Amino acid sequence: MQPAPRHVGIILDGNRRYARTRGVIDPQEIYALDARKLDDVLEWCGELGIPAVTLWAVSTDNLSRRPATEVSGILAALEAKLATLAQDPRIHQQRVRVKAAGRLEMLPISTVAVIRAAEEATANYSDGLTVTIAVAYGGHDEITDAVRALLREAMTEGKALAETVEAVTPAAIARHLYMAGLPDPDLIIRTSGENRLSGFLLWQSAYSELYFTDINWPAFRKIDFLRAVRSFQQRKRRFGG
Repeated sequence: MQPAPRHVGIILDGNRRYARTRGVIDPQEIYALDARKLDDVLEWCGELGIPAVTLWAVSTDNLSRRPATEVSGILAALEAKLATLAQDPRIHQQRVRVKAAGRLEMLPISTVAVIRAAEEATANYSDGLTVTIAVAYGGHDEITDAVRALLREAMTEGKALAETVEAVTPAAIARHLYMAGLPDPDLIIRTSGENRLSGFLLWQSAYSELYFTDINWPAFRKIDFLRAVRSFQQRKRRFGG
């Protein structure tokens, strides 16, 4: 049997569907249900000794395509949760490091300020769980930004075009990804019954094991998480074509 995954990615899906079944219509209240589940995930990962978890909270598509009231609700819930995390004694006792990944320049100043405060409050914790919140995130955007950063680096170093072209390698691109330094996710979980990644961690998920469940994210329980991990542990992983 495989050991527990080193890095779990979770696509948090099904918030609106869950809210409709509960008669909840206020956007901020809907996504507050989503945010409260984060505490459970941190506890579960801690119990299993999983050192990294990435949660896809807000995509770039969410920001550009959903109604303004819904986007405001998502970001308000995110701000409230991150502000709480930065002050939570359990976060500091367990040495949980909080990070964000995405095109943060697309976010309101207030959201970025809360993100930076949570990152700074936990920046010295390198020996506990690292939780990354993917916000204003898209897999195509991440790869595009990584290549752009690599090319800018080459220009700054004064490399000629031919030399710059040769510098574009998988390893070089990986160094410029939003989550550079973290292990690629061993396991990716998606809730709500959608059987696709929708652009989540496109580069890093080449060899990830995927687990899809019909359960909506706010209803996701510890037993559901354990089932996903057990499914991963029972698989024979193949790294190749």
